[in-house]
Amino acid sequence: MNKLQLRKLLENYRTPFEEESLFIDDFIALTHDDLAFSRQRVQGHFTASAWIVNRRRTHALMTHHRKLNRWLQLGGHADGNENLLEVAMKEAQEESGLTSLRIVDVSIFDIDRHIIPANQKDPEHFHYDVRFLIEASIDEPLVISPESKDLAWVPYETVEDLVGNQPSILRMLEKTSKSQMVI
Repeated sequence: MNKLQLRKLLENYRTPFEEESLFIDDFIALTHDDLAFSRQRVQGHFTASAWIVNRRRTHALMTHHRKLNRWLQLGGHADGNENLLEVAMKEAQEESGLTSLRIVDVSIFDIDRHIIPANQKDPEHFHYDVRFLIEASIDEPLVISPESKDLAWVPYETVEDLVGNQPSILRMLEKTSKSQMVI
C-alpha cells in the first residue's frame, strides 16, 4: 500500500457512524501532504492501529499505554512508511509478541482523528489513525513491550468498563460484536 492506494481506500470508505464520517475528507486531504506519514508534520500525521480480536469475537487485545495512561488498541507512528497496514501489523507484533496475527481484511476497518497532549518532546498534535481488523490466538502468550504498563485480552462485555467513554474504541467494539458480524 502506498499513499495513492490509501487515498483510494479512504475515498471509498463508508461508515454508518457520523462521528467517523465527519473527518474522512480531512484524512483524504492529508494524503496530499508530503510529510503526512512523518512526525515532522508537527500539527498532525498518520498513525496506524490494529484492533485485535480473537476468532470467536469475544475478546479484544488492549494495551495500557505507558505515556497516555489509558487502555487502547495497539498501534503507532508510521515514521515515513506509507503502508499503514504494514505499520499496524508491525506495531501489533512489537507491542504484543504475538506470532498468530492474521489480517482479516486489507480494507480500512476504522478511522479516528484525536488530539495527543503535549509532552517534553512534542507539542499537542493530531493523530490521524487508520485502523485495521486483525485476529490472533487468545491462547498465545503475550509479551508486554516497554511502551505498555499492561496488556490483556479483554472480554467484550467489560471493554467499556476498562476504557470509559472513549467513543472510537466503543465504535470498534460495536463493529466487531457478535450482533454485527456477518459470517
